[in-house]
This record gives sequence, structure tokens and C-alpha cells, in this order.
Amino acid sequence: MSPDDAPRSQVFVQSLERGLAVIRAFDDEHREMRLTEVAERADLTRAAARRFLLTLVELGYVRQDGDRFSLRPRVLDLGYSYLAGLSFQEIAQPHMESLVREVEESSSISVLDDTEIIYVVRVPTRRIMTITLAVGTRLPAYATSMGRVLLAALSDEELDARLRRITLRKLTPHTIGSKKELRARIERVRAQGFAMVDQELEEGLRSAAVPIVDADGTTAALNVSVHASRAGMSDLRNRFLPKVLTTAKAIEAEVRRGAGGV
Repeated sequence: MSPDDAPRSQVFVQSLERGLAVIRAFDDEHREMRLTEVAERADLTRAAARRFLLTLVELGYVRQDGDRFSLRPRVLDLGYSYLAGLSFQEIAQPHMESLVREVEESSSISVLDDTEIIYVVRVPTRRIMTITLAVGTRLPAYATSMGRVLLAALSDEELDARLRRITLRKLTPHTIGSKKELRARIERVRAQGFAMVDQELEEGLRSAAVPIVDADGTTAALNVSVHASRAGMSDLRNRFLPKVLTTAKAIEAEVRRGAGGV
């Protein structure tokens, strides 16, 4: 059963759900839209979409320029309280900085949100993607090494439910093509304890990821990303992956000493 099919409780506020749907209609490919586009993407009538948009304009979350609308930076406030409360970030950051200095490649930590990953810590070293990555960035879990690590940590029942909701898109010629194949790769991640992805999210991008485990189980994933011109998959596994594993263990140890979790 998908979230949309689940029964609503008596305290459920549908207008709040619709207002959030308007905000979520905007993304990297839809930074600025007309009313009709917003209504279509949020699955609302034009009249409802207009009311929500104008309310968000008045509250400072949306900018209106003629007949076009776009998000304003104030929307970051909605997620900042969650992100700012992560003492985990303060724990992970210095360990990741050490990793990045050693391997001279970028490293990130993400958590799973349904079928997407959300970046919660990021230490870049050089720009290797056309996508701009930052804390709060969302990416499809199926095409990322961190996503596969986090999907692998789910129970079979939870994993099956997520796989039903995933829509596979061919992001590059290398992107996985079927859910059967995706499930097989996730099972491999479960068995080996890490994931590697070769140019499935973006041409030229390779990455390796490992879980970060606290007392409650896998809570996040740590990765390192490299450009294909600088490292083959064997290099990624033999030269980079051991250092990522060591960094994850160091973060886990400090979390267990009592600082906090994701």
C-alpha cells in the first residue's frame, strides 16, 4: 500500500498536505513554473493551486514574477530545524574531512526518505558532477551507492514496498534497467556490506558507499565519489573503499561513545 492509498486518521489535515505538495512540485528541473504547471505537478485544481501559491507568496516561501512562481530561500527554514539538530553532523564532519584530505575526492552522508536519499553532510573537494550537491539535495536511491546501502538495510517487507513505489528512469546508458536486477544488486550489497555504482546516476561518476550503524541499526550511508577518468572500479574497491569503511567505523565508535545519532 502506498502512502497515498493509506487510510487517513481523523486528525489528518488535507490542506497542509496540499500546501506541502505545492512546495514539493518545485525541483531542479522545475525551478520556475506557471500556475497550470504547479497545479498539474501537485495534482490540484488551478483554483486550489492558486490559493496555496498566493498564501506561500504572502508567507515569504514563494516568489511571484508576473505569471511565474519559484521558491524563495526561506523554504530552507522548513528543514533546517531537523538538520541543525543533528549532532551527528558535528561528529561526522571531521572524520569526513580527514577522509577527503587523504583520498582527494568528495565524500557525503545521506539518509533514506522513502525512495530517495537526502544529503545530510557533504565534504566536497572538486566539482565532478553537473548536479550541484549540498545538504538537503535529494537523489533517487536506486541509482546511487548510498541509496542501495540504505535500501539493503530495510526488512524484506519494507524493501518490497519501496521497490513497488520506485519508478526506474534511464538516467545514463549504464543505469539499472529492471527492478529484478535492482533487487539482485541490493541482495549483493546485503551480503558484502557495501555498494559500488558505475556511472548510473551521471556519466563519468563512480561511487562506493558503506552503512553507518548505530544501536538501532543502519541509520545513514557514507560514500566517496570519483570521476571515471581518475579511478576504475577496481581502484574504487581496492584503494578507496577500505578508507571509507575505516571512516564509517570511526564515526560509529564516536556515536556509540554518547554524542548522538542521525
